[in-house]
Amino acid sequence: MIPARLGSKRVVRKNIRYLCGKPLIQYAIEAAVGSDCFDEIWVNSESDIIGELAVSCGVNFHKRPVGLSVDTATNQDFTAEFLQAHDCGYVVMVNPTSPLLQVDTIRRFCSLLRDGEYDTVVSVIEERAECFFDGMPVNFTTQRKINSQDLTPIEKIVWALTAWRRSAFLDAAKKGACGVFGGRLGRFPIPLNQSCDIDTEADWTLAEALLERKIKRGPGTPEERFIPTYWWSHAENR
Repeated sequence: MIPARLGSKRVVRKNIRYLCGKPLIQYAIEAAVGSDCFDEIWVNSESDIIGELAVSCGVNFHKRPVGLSVDTATNQDFTAEFLQAHDCGYVVMVNPTSPLLQVDTIRRFCSLLRDGEYDTVVSVIEERAECFFDGMPVNFTTQRKINSQDLTPIEKIVWALTAWRRSAFLDAAKKGACGVFGGRLGRFPIPLNQSCDIDTEADWTLAEALLERKIKRGPGTPEERFIPTYWWSHAENR
C-alpha cells in the first residue's frame, strides 16, 4: 500500500510534483514493483489524478473516502479502511515521501516479515549521539564522557516502511486500541541515506540534491539505475 493524498500543504501537491524528472510517488511505485515482494500493489488515495498515475505505472488504485485525506486523518484511520476492503496476510506501507528507499532494503524488510514473529514492524534509523528527553539524559550519563561509538543507539521511527498483520491490526481497531503499534512490535533499521522523509521544502531540497548526485554517478546496481518517467510530460520488542 502506497498512501498518497493530493492535498498536502507544507509541500503543495508533493506526491505528483516532479523530483529529478518524475513525480515523487513514482519512486515508491518503482521500488515496490522492482522488489518483486508483493502479490498486489495498491496506491491508496482520494485523488483520481493520483489514481490515473498509479494505473499508468502498472499498479492498482484504492480510492479512499475523502474524509480520510484531511490533515487530521492518521495511519490508523486510512489503514483500517484499506484492510477492511482487502484480504491479505500482511500489508506493507511503502511511504512515497521516502524516494531514496532502495529495492534491496524492501526485500530485507519483507524477509523479516516472512519469519512471522511480528504483528507490526516499523522502520527506524539508529542515532549514536547523546540524547535528552524532558531535560534528562536518555542514553548517556553527565558524570563522564563516552565515545559516540560506545553509546547505546537511539532508534527513531522514520515510516519509510511499515508492516501490519491484517488480523492483529483489525482486532486492535475493533477494540478501540491503536493498531499502528499493535501486537508483537519489531523494528527494522534502514540506512541513514535512505531515510529522507519529505515533509518540508528543506526536505525536498535535500532529497533532490541526493538524487541528483546519484544520477550523476551513472548506472550501478539494478536498484541504483535511474528509470525514465512513465507518466505525464510514504508489543514485543526484538
